[in-house]
Amino acid sequence: QVRVVESGGGLVQAGGSLRLSCTASGSIFINDMGWYRQAPGNQRELVATISRGGITNYADSVKGRFTISRDNAANTVSLQMNSLKPEDTAVYYCKAVAYIRLAGRESDYWGQGTQVTVSS
Repeated sequence: QVRVVESGGGLVQAGGSLRLSCTASGSIFINDMGWYRQAPGNQRELVATISRGGITNYADSVKGRFTISRDNAANTVSLQMNSLKPEDTAVYYCKAVAYIRLAGRESDYWGQGTQVTVSS
């Protein structure tokens, strides 16, 4: 019942910026949201998370360059990526942790991913 959709990926020159957006629909009880990324041949890794109360957590590799934010009313989360580096190239996935009233429990929901490519 929860749909997670990302947008905003693309090709950018090193040092440039991109803004990723994600919307979780089908529930108003979205708790933690976050961004993860996966480069070819690598494991999916955490980029940044944000709680419903606005507490953020960032991977060391993106601190000072990326900013995660959310709009609880709209169930959206964004990732502003500045000073991009070639090593940031990956598919970026949005995750939403939703409380499903009918089930009485939380569950993780993932988007389909959006490609970010940073050229040298």
